[in-house]
Amino acid sequence: MNSLYIILIGFAFIIVIISWIFTKFKPVKSEKKTTYHYKKKEFLIRKDEHEFFDLLMSIIGDDCYVFPQIHLDAFLDCNLNSQKSFGAYSHIRMWSIDYLICDKNYIKPLLAIELDGGSHKQEKRIKRDKEVERILKEANLPLMRIESSKRNNKEEIRNKIFSILKP
Repeated sequence: MNSLYIILIGFAFIIVIISWIFTKFKPVKSEKKTTYHYKKKEFLIRKDEHEFFDLLMSIIGDDCYVFPQIHLDAFLDCNLNSQKSFGAYSHIRMWSIDYLICDKNYIKPLLAIELDGGSHKQEKRIKRDKEVERILKEANLPLMRIESSKRNNKEEIRNKIFSILKP
């Protein structure tokens, strides 16, 4: 019985020593927080994107809103009972589409538009585009892709938009 007490006291002593060592040499967390700095961008979208935005506005008129460079999480709902919403949100939070057309009454998303320039030919972007297409199809939101070289063809773009919006 005496040897059991000695062993228990020895273990207790070792635990106290180890605890003291960890607290003595534990790194101290700095209370200083990093301050990040920002500046306003001169323009929200590039010149070619702005020209295409103006073209869309001239086609759509007063019936709809056009939102440029809008992130998927702004118009897609991730909170579905069948999935973990944080994982679904994390999957799309960094992705955006070039333009989103919404109705004026309820700002209901009607049509996503991607202006496909040179970056859309890169392997990584092709994979991203396929996943965005899958997501939008599943969400029941039409996606219209326009080659950047054809972005000034107003009649063709008008016909495509209205064939989707008014079937």
